[in-house]
Amino acid sequence: MRMPLVMLAGALALAGCDSGDVPSPAERQQGEGAQAPVAADMVELRAEGLTAGAEAFYFAAGQQEVEAALAAALGPVLRSGQNPECGAGPMTFTDFGGGLTAHFQQGRLVGWNWHTPQDGDSAARGTIRLPGDVQLGSPRATLEAAPGFAKVEGSTLGEEFALGKAIGGFVTGDKVEMFYAGTQCFFR
Repeated sequence: MRMPLVMLAGALALAGCDSGDVPSPAERQQGEGAQAPVAADMVELRAEGLTAGAEAFYFAAGQQEVEAALAAALGPVLRSGQNPECGAGPMTFTDFGGGLTAHFQQGRLVGWNWHTPQDGDSAARGTIRLPGDVQLGSPRATLEAAPGFAKVEGSTLGEEFALGKAIGGFVTGDKVEMFYAGTQCFFR
C-alpha cells in the first residue's frame, strides 16, 4: 500500500511543476503556422515525397490527390504518359510546369524528378524548391559544398551526384540540371 502512495505523491508533485514560458507542442505548432504560413503555390520536394501548399504526400500517396494538389500549386498538367518497360515495372508520368515530373505505379506516388524545362514546357505558376540552399540551376560550387554531397562514380547517365541517401541528381557544365528521388525509370 505504501508504494502506490509514494507513486501518487510523485505524480502530483510533477503535475504541480510549471514549465514557465515554454509552450506546449500544440502551441508551438500554432505559433509556427502563424509566423510562417504555407504558400498555396509552393511545392517542396523531399527525399520521402513532396508537399504542395499545406498538403504533404509521402511516397505511396494516391495519384489523384497528388496530381490535384500539384495542379492547384503549379498550374494544370502539361502531359501524362506511361512507360511499360521501366526496370521497376510499368510507370505513369505526369508533367507540370517548371520541370516537375511525378512518377506513379498502380495509382500511387513512387518518385519525382525536377529538371530544367524542356521544349514546350510552361513555367510553373507557383514555386518549386528543395529544402536547403541547393536548387535547380545552382552552381557546381554550391552543390559540392552542400551537406551530404557525393559524386556517383561510374554513372552511365552523365555527371551524377547524391545529396544524402535519398536525393540524387545530375550536373551539366557548372549547373545542377536535375534532381530526383524515389523510383525512377533510368536505363543504365
